[in-house]
Amino acid sequence: MTQTTTTEYKHILVDEGNVPFIKGTSMKVVELITSIHAYGWSPEELHFQYPHLSMSQIYSALAYYWEHKEQIDADMQQRFEYAERLRLETGESQLAKRLRAEGLIK
Repeated sequence: MTQTTTTEYKHILVDEGNVPFIKGTSMKVVELITSIHAYGWSPEELHFQYPHLSMSQIYSALAYYWEHKEQIDADMQQRFEYAERLRLETGESQLAKRLRAEGLIK
């Protein structure tokens, strides 16, 4: 069983790895914030895109983010660097090579 810690934010718990997530879901605060950075979504758009989250949960996650911005921004950067490292190590897929050769992608 996963160990969690409550926070002063009604809908936010922190798991044993010190990763904040939205109570009652598997969504991490960093994942919600990444959607804002990637797509520029408003809280209402986040609710539309993630209908399993209430507006209260979304605003609680946003409040948690602004109080812990440095930590969550560092987590996002670490995730990006990990994904980029894997992308470079893996190289281009056979499908991408074929599509590029056919001029279907750049």
